[in-house]
Amino acid sequence: MIASSARLDVPRELIQHVARLLRAERRTVGTRPGTRALTCFYQAIMVLVWFRKGEDKTTLGAGFGVSRATAYRYVAEAVRVLAAQTPTLHDALTRVAADGWSHVILDGKLFDTDRLAETIATVKDDTIDAWYSGKHRDFGANIQAIMRPDGLPIW
Repeated sequence: MIASSARLDVPRELIQHVARLLRAERRTVGTRPGTRALTCFYQAIMVLVWFRKGEDKTTLGAGFGVSRATAYRYVAEAVRVLAAQTPTLHDALTRVAADGWSHVILDGKLFDTDRLAETIATVKDDTIDAWYSGKHRDFGANIQAIMRPDGLPIW
């Protein structure tokens, strides 16, 4: 076995913030203390490593001593918890208008994925893959953001 250490280039305050959100979620759903493989702090680190480096979940889980299935669950849980913190589009635009900004920037990115296999029907009743991008010729999720003129994301 080869031991390895790695550095995560995010502020400790961010890890602690995500850990607090995860702790609140665990209380809300009634998770008993000591029943999870990772503490909220280490789950937050694992999730931020995944966001930062895009590690394969099997490799990510192995690095933190959890199974692939547990890594998937922990990442999905954290994404849900973080997504619940976002303002609605209306709230974000209202805040920008109140701050006096003259305009906002809308931008997006297609993130590759191999885990989305949902099909939908077109207007002509053809079955197509909902997450397939013809432009990129690959599967992916289109994530869009609205930013203030100074580049700070608001939604």
